[in-house]
Amino acid sequence: MLTSAAVKVARPRSRAYKLFDERGLHLHVATSGRATWRIKYRLAGAEQLLTIGCYPEISLNDARRHLDHAREQIARGIKPGSPAAAKAALMTFEQVARSWHARKQAGWAGAHAADVLTSLERDVFAPIGAFPCDEITASDVRELLEVVEARGRIETARRLRQRIEAIFAFAISHDQATANPAKPVAAALAAAPRKRRQPALLTIADARELLAACDRASGRPIVRLASRFLALTAVRLDALRGARWTEIEDLDGPAPLWRVPAARMKLARVKKDDAAFDHQVPLAPAAVEILRAARAFGHAGELIFPGTRGDLPFAEGAIGDLYDRAGYAGRHVPHGWRATFSTLMNEALPAERGVIDRILGHALKSDDGRAAKVEAAYNRSEQLDPRRVVLERWATLLIGE
Repeated sequence: MLTSAAVKVARPRSRAYKLFDERGLHLHVATSGRATWRIKYRLAGAEQLLTIGCYPEISLNDARRHLDHAREQIARGIKPGSPAAAKAALMTFEQVARSWHARKQAGWAGAHAADVLTSLERDVFAPIGAFPCDEITASDVRELLEVVEARGRIETARRLRQRIEAIFAFAISHDQATANPAKPVAAALAAAPRKRRQPALLTIADARELLAACDRASGRPIVRLASRFLALTAVRLDALRGARWTEIEDLDGPAPLWRVPAARMKLARVKKDDAAFDHQVPLAPAAVEILRAARAFGHAGELIFPGTRGDLPFAEGAIGDLYDRAGYAGRHVPHGWRATFSTLMNEALPAERGVIDRILGHALKSDDGRAAKVEAAYNRSEQLDPRRVVLERWATLLIGE
């Protein structure tokens, strides 16, 4: 076998010559001194010669990688360097998408990474996943998004188009595509629905009846537990879906606490890497009982409320679907618990507005209602005891415990 040193000192001679490496790879040195990597092989019984490129632009290690790739094609009966070989070298859209997802997910919250992959598996891979990127047209992208829109998921279709566009941009940067067919489709999608308030129940009687209706509705028990925990803690749905056992402190002690990492909170990017912005949720006895019930399921993974796969959070729409089955479609959504909690507790404890805002993870407010930026920057007091009192009072109102 050749060595890099032997290749480096190769000099022209009176006649052209070859320095052989392995499996037909050799360096052809012309009388002019031009050194060219070539591969000698047989296909369908006929001897063939493939020129890779010149040394030193292509190193010995690079040439060997070309050899491995060429030999794979030869084994499949494909002539290296032919149009068929070029097509065979292309990845499918699904392969590109999974590579893109693997690259991006390190910077995403776990629940978001799971949602992105699930949306692609559900709506994209079946219609276009098996095709090379350059065979996919704008019409193909538009048609699959129209199917999503037909389900009433207008905003989902818009997010999905953005993800497909990002995947094609990734493909172009990796020589897997020459155009981005998802870009022009933006103009063909339905207009984004107007922002409106999330429906929420605003009486304690209605809130209690919803929980009772959920207990009677069909569905996975772990989702019903997650729904109750969401109601008792008033956190955002993404924080709940990503909840891990390692975030729970003193579960069997006198001051149980859920410490939600800043990375999974709705914060500016600069704050997400700072543990000082972790969100601390004192757990009322009723919330502790829910965690014990979840633990009794015996899931081996890190997630408190896993999906059917165990290693991924439960589906983003699972709790909303539970409320729909319970007869509350259009009346209450998972995010609505934050409005329910805020409304009822501000009515019950008007002097605790600041504590209630801290429980919700909101910015501190001044007396005139504006964000108190200076105070927020310097006041690092967590007020955990007042938060615990308010959350225990909320649990008593909601569940009677």
